[in-house]
Amino acid sequence: MQHGNLNDLVVFRAVATERSFTKAAAKLGVSQSALSHTIRALEERLGLRLLTRTTRSVSPTEAGERLLHTVGPRFEEIEAELEVLSELREKPAGTVRITATDYAAETILWPKLAKFLRQYPDIKVEIIIGRAIR
Repeated sequence: MQHGNLNDLVVFRAVATERSFTKAAAKLGVSQSALSHTIRALEERLGLRLLTRTTRSVSPTEAGERLLHTVGPRFEEIEAELEVLSELREKPAGTVRITATDYAAETILWPKLAKFLRQYPDIKVEIIIGRAIR
């Protein structure tokens, strides 16, 4: 049996959760026709009907409910982890090296860096104290 890709499960989950091809299509930004085709192909590959369709509603069959309860939480975990990863991308991190005189470090840098470092805990600052060049 050929296995489909994860997109088929994303489509199934959206239609089964929304209980509507129209709402799922709007949520995913694709046509109802594309969703219907994807669901039909998934059902054919599995040899199971996953959704009961009437003119007024869509609902998961027993097999559809089982699949929804199995894959739903896993997709939620994946989505949560991807969100955490995107937060890492948005947070500045790394080491900054600054060479300054003792006076500049004490009077200007440390007062400003104290607040800055609380705000960005993933940034490390190394201050190298040097003499003023004349």
